[in-house]
Amino acid sequence: MQIVRTVAALREAVAAFRAAGETVALVPTMGALHAGHMALIAEGRLRASRVVASIFVNPKQFGPNEDLSRYPRREARDAEMLEEAGCALLWAPSVEEMYPDGFATNVSVTGVSGGLDGESRPGHFDGVATVVTKLFNQVRPDIALFGEKDFQQLAVIRRFVRDLDLGLEIIGVPTQREDDGLALSSRNAYLTPEDRAKARALPRALGEAADALRGGATVTEALEAATKRILDGGFDSVDYVSLCDAETLQPVDSLPISGRLLAAARIGGTRLIDNLAI
Repeated sequence: MQIVRTVAALREAVAAFRAAGETVALVPTMGALHAGHMALIAEGRLRASRVVASIFVNPKQFGPNEDLSRYPRREARDAEMLEEAGCALLWAPSVEEMYPDGFATNVSVTGVSGGLDGESRPGHFDGVATVVTKLFNQVRPDIALFGEKDFQQLAVIRRFVRDLDLGLEIIGVPTQREDDGLALSSRNAYLTPEDRAKARALPRALGEAADALRGGATVTEALEAATKRILDGGFDSVDYVSLCDAETLQPVDSLPISGRLLAAARIGGTRLIDNLAI
């Protein structure tokens, strides 16, 4: 596996793939890789000749009181995992390479970015849209793969890819979970053993809410019960539990044809998100 750190070296490497008639899949990450990321790599290998993974902890998507400084960084181990998984190229730029002096452009997506995490984390999705747009322009992949755990992020990316005619396919890969249902996340590493045991309350609450809705409960009843279940399970606070249209991410008060239950909650200083299709 090649590791490149400059845009010039990246483009040279990708040009060699193209010259050989190969297709390219991109898997953007912030590192601290786990089995969820490896599922993206595996799906990319099924769909393209070569997989390019990026590791970049993007400062533009962290708020002033968020965990940028302590976000886990372990590039050497991540590179080993990527190579073992069959990744062809690791793009690992510095902040200075990604955002050189004088950088002054921001990509903003309205609508799908407005509620949920967009409300809880102002400016977050501008940072995501800006860095992912740059990654698409740098790598110029045929497809890009993202986990459905970050469902609102996936919706934001799909929206600007359509709106800006970027001409690549966005693939959502189902959330990978631990045996007890907790969604795999790099931030799970922050959890103490006690908090990790309590964290299973989040996916269980969403599952119970989905069952309640299918059984005829009102949306208000199901969401209130889920919020109580999360707090009773040991979480410190709940940012939101919401039922949304899966395409627009607008909240709904009855079961849509295609819906998504989404939640974010905090435990021991760690913010966890999850979602279920319904």
